[in-house]
Amino acid sequence: MTVTTNMGSKMRGLMLAGALAATMALGACGETEAPVEQVEGVVPGLTVTNARMMLAPVEGNPAAVYFDVAYEGDRGISISGAEVEGAASATVHDMMEYNFEMTMAEAGPIAVTNGSEITFEPGALHVMAFEPSADLQPGGKAEVTLKISGGDRHKFEADIRAAGDER
Repeated sequence: MTVTTNMGSKMRGLMLAGALAATMALGACGETEAPVEQVEGVVPGLTVTNARMMLAPVEGNPAAVYFDVAYEGDRGISISGAEVEGAASATVHDMMEYNFEMTMAEAGPIAVTNGSEITFEPGALHVMAFEPSADLQPGGKAEVTLKISGGDRHKFEADIRAAGDER
């Protein structure tokens, strides 16, 4: 015996309409949180401090960017890359052991959760800025962007320092 699906479709439609009405009623009787204003180029809860770009002693060689990250956000995020305005490209690097030797290599995504504090410093995590422009000079500022998995971006400025300056 064949049963027509028309009755099943009507029942599903009525059930969906009832669920939608119940959801709307619940939303109307409770307080809702005000939407968090999203500022372009800023990830809510992510703070970058002590940002500095160290130029190489030889012009045209890669520069290194160091900074401190703190996160007080509701959801976990991960840093998946970086960009430096005025550089041909930029990569997040880390030091790791390979073949019983310490070597620098591109870092994978860096997990960041509520309460995280991460230091990008010499001999550890850092951003390498390749082929920096001659416009990036000591005493100036470089715009750095952290790429966040999922498409968000967090922009900040780094003080530009000469190769011999304090890191």
